[in-house]
Amino acid sequence: MKNKLKRIPKFKNEDQEREFWSKHDSTDYLDWKKARKVTLPNLKPSVKTISIRLPQMMLEELKLLANKRDVPYQSLLKMFLAERIEKELAHSTKL
Repeated sequence: MKNKLKRIPKFKNEDQEREFWSKHDSTDYLDWKKARKVTLPNLKPSVKTISIRLPQMMLEELKLLANKRDVPYQSLLKMFLAERIEKELAHSTKL
């Protein structure tokens, strides 16, 4: 570790800070040996849990497709939904 740490400059915005850290080594500015773990209890998950009722046959077919692709069926369902939403949004912007 270097003897003297450099001062972190003041940034006008996040873009400026992001640019700075992309070109500089944080160990020149921070002593990571003194870092402490922080708990942020109020962070919200980036996903929302929902409940959806599907016909039994549809669920079984979804599970079969997911098994063939070796992915969890919930992940496959999210992929299908994302693809369809993207398609619908692209179509609606053409109108």
